[in-house]
Amino acid sequence: MRFIHLLLLGLLLLTSCKSLQYRLSDDAIYSTFAKADLPTNISYVEIDSLDLKVRVQSVTRGIEDYNLVFLHGSPSSLTAWQAYLQDSLLNSKADLHAVDRPGYGYSNFGNELTSIDTQTKVISKVINDLQLNNVIAVGTSYGGPVAARLPIENKQVKAVIMVSPAIDPDNEKRVWQSEFTQWWLTRWLVPTGYRVAGDEKTVHAQELAAIEQDWSQINVPVLHIHGDKDELVPYINVNYSQAVFSNINVVTIPGLGHEIAWARPELVIPYLLEMVERLKQAEQ
Repeated sequence: MRFIHLLLLGLLLLTSCKSLQYRLSDDAIYSTFAKADLPTNISYVEIDSLDLKVRVQSVTRGIEDYNLVFLHGSPSSLTAWQAYLQDSLLNSKADLHAVDRPGYGYSNFGNELTSIDTQTKVISKVINDLQLNNVIAVGTSYGGPVAARLPIENKQVKAVIMVSPAIDPDNEKRVWQSEFTQWWLTRWLVPTGYRVAGDEKTVHAQELAAIEQDWSQINVPVLHIHGDKDELVPYINVNYSQAVFSNINVVTIPGLGHEIAWARPELVIPYLLEMVERLKQAEQ
């Protein structure tokens, strides 16, 4: 009976957070942005070696040759970044691109890709195929270390902004609900996005450990934003970033948890604008 209670509780928790599971179809996105009178474009980048198509939503005005590439956490999709793409000041200062990471949204939904190194190579291919210059990689939660690794793969990545990143392998918090994604008896009951997230979560610490010797290669500006009440990705992750990145700044958001990126875009957007200006000044 105790097992059944735990099972029902776990499944309730897994299915209740729709803002992290939610994905919009291409038509729904086009309709939403048309109502906002904001042109947008959705493209699919093919990764032939992985039999993968990566969906990207872009808002491009071509005013400035700077590009923000947004990488969501797990579970989630590019729809987590809609408020950013619709922000008039932000999209007037840079072209904006939100990506469905492999396994989420409409990028081979349900087919997990648990290697951080491989995911980084996939996003680098997206950057190349879209011919993006002066890229600022923005990643939250699981997307944080993917964004941070991008400068190693792609020289067009000039800066990194991580929001609540799960980057420290020694402080990777185990989420007990993810066990339901791994047990054969319960896996089929779990929503698809959460199955992918559970597969990523199970090996995330070892994936981080496998690449941590590479952080010393990154010399572009890195900004780490974190809430000091984050219970999912502990605030102590900022200590790790400060130890491994040579060009790092940390912004602490007092009193907030893990929801900063998708729930409080007004707190993040000023730092994105500031980083664009920093790159512009560096070029002068």
